[in-house]
Amino acid sequence: MKILFTFYVPSGGVETLNRLRCETLRKYGVEGHLLYTSPGSGLQNITSTPTYVTNYDEDISQILQAQKFDAIVVTSDYLMTERLRQLQFPGPIIFEAQGFGTMEQAHRLVEDASFYLKSYCQAVLLPPTSHLIGLFNQVCPWLRQFIIMNMVDTSVFHPREIGVSPHPILGWVGRLEKNKNWTEYLKIGHRLTQIIPNLELRMLTDETLATPEEQYKFKKWVANWNLTRLQTVSNVPHNQMPIQYSMIANSGGFLLSTSMVEGFGYAVGEAIACGCPVLSTDSDGVRSFIKHNQTGKFYSLGNIDEAVSEGLDMMRNLPLRQYICEQGIRLITESFAPGNYAESFIHMMNCLDVS
Repeated sequence: MKILFTFYVPSGGVETLNRLRCETLRKYGVEGHLLYTSPGSGLQNITSTPTYVTNYDEDISQILQAQKFDAIVVTSDYLMTERLRQLQFPGPIIFEAQGFGTMEQAHRLVEDASFYLKSYCQAVLLPPTSHLIGLFNQVCPWLRQFIIMNMVDTSVFHPREIGVSPHPILGWVGRLEKNKNWTEYLKIGHRLTQIIPNLELRMLTDETLATPEEQYKFKKWVANWNLTRLQTVSNVPHNQMPIQYSMIANSGGFLLSTSMVEGFGYAVGEAIACGCPVLSTDSDGVRSFIKHNQTGKFYSLGNIDEAVSEGLDMMRNLPLRQYICEQGIRLITESFAPGNYAESFIHMMNCLDVS
């Protein structure tokens, strides 16, 4: 079985998922290839999977003719489904819903995509995320659904023994864009530094994906709030992220996730796997990882007072902190095993007469 996975740019959670599932599926006799229509910083993470970067029909056509894929999984880019049919790809096309942004953006995207999905696709692949499942039930009730839990690679993401930071770290991971809600991180971080003066604010981001307008807005916020304890780190290689999460955990700090909506939330799951406690908005997808005061903490979107209170509890209530970290690691290990994903993925392909 040979499968092509396509997406816009190798970055963020989709890059992680694509690379990890190709590595995992290979162990089960499935050969995965990757096609991105634009280059991105995540290419540095890919070492063993055939990967193509092109947006030209001629190139894509040559790839399809040479590789004879049995099926193609198209993530988010619904226009690609039409292109593949125009390029005479005959096999099943599965549309995958990942990284759709806010509720409004997701609804608009699915409505815009519905014609293409009805015309060119055999199924939709979804994480077990309620707002996405409900959206496809509402807009595309005729489209066959396969719901598969994404995986976390605990062979890479696990606690690391590193030196203890002399000051606590408040971590954040994401792109500088509306749905990731970085302004709320700065508000919460500013409040916490007034209570804990030596707290370091550390934002792990991909600066190449931020628009000039967003970059300007970010710099203006940092200057206006005089956030001298803020450190931004761009384009950390994925295999180095466990060190970052372990550093945050060992410092006595935590990861703060401020997203409005997440389809899955890879950063949250990978941090928890590394023993790094997480305080998050209830952004739907992260419910797979977080049960309040058991495997992490929630706060209400926009409620800065609540976030500060929960964050302080995470740092000061040491028995609870240890319990959250231990239970989080256990959850990730038991529920997000790559082998489970591979078996579910192969079952989906068999249901679509691909074997």
